[in-house]
Amino acid sequence: MNALEHCFVYGILDLGYVKPEAVIEMTKKLVRGGIDLLQLRAKELPLNEVRRIAQLVVAITQPAGVPFILNDYPKLLADVPAEGCHLGQDDGSIAEARQLAGRQVIVGRSTHSIEQAVAAEKEGADYIGYGPLFPTPTKPDATAIGLSSLRKVHAQVRIPIFCIGGIKESNLRKVTDAGAERVCVVSDLLTAPDPYAKVRAIKADL
Repeated sequence: MNALEHCFVYGILDLGYVKPEAVIEMTKKLVRGGIDLLQLRAKELPLNEVRRIAQLVVAITQPAGVPFILNDYPKLLADVPAEGCHLGQDDGSIAEARQLAGRQVIVGRSTHSIEQAVAAEKEGADYIGYGPLFPTPTKPDATAIGLSSLRKVHAQVRIPIFCIGGIKESNLRKVTDAGAERVCVVSDLLTAPDPYAKVRAIKADL
C-alpha cells in the first residue's frame, strides 16, 4: 500500500482505444505528463502478445517510478516485472493472484458497491477501483452507481479507492466534491489530442 500512498491519478492503457503499435508512444506521453499509476488492459489479445506489450511498457514505467499493473493475468507477473495486477469481481481470489505471481505484488480489485469494497479490503486487496460512477463506453453493459455513496465508502474503507467510470476533466470537480480522493481516467486520456497535457490538467484539478 505504501507504493500507492501518493498515487492519485490512475491511467489505463485500454487496447480498445489504443492500437498495440501505439502503446509505447501513449505510455511515454502519460508518464511524462505525470500519471501516478498505469494499467494495461488487453482483453482480446493472446497471452504472448500481452506479455510482449507489458514488457515494453514496464521498460518505460519502471525507470520513471510509475507502478505498472496488469489487468488480470497474475501468472504473467512471474516473468513480467510489473508491480501488480488488477482483478474483477469474478477473477479469482487475491491470495491466488499473489501465489501465481510468486512474489510480493500489488493486487487491486474492481468493486461496484460499498459491500464489495469492504469485502475487497477484508480479502487483502491493496487498493480498489470503485464504480462505474457514470455510464462509460469502456463498459457499456455496466450500471452506473452514481456519486451518492462516495463519502460513505471512503469512511468505511481505509485502502486507496480509485473512483472509475466515465470520469473526465469536465466532470472531475463534481466527482471530488462528492468525496473522491483518487480517480481512474481512461477514454478522456486516450482520446485526447494531447494526452500529456490532459494528464497534467487532471492532476492540477484533483
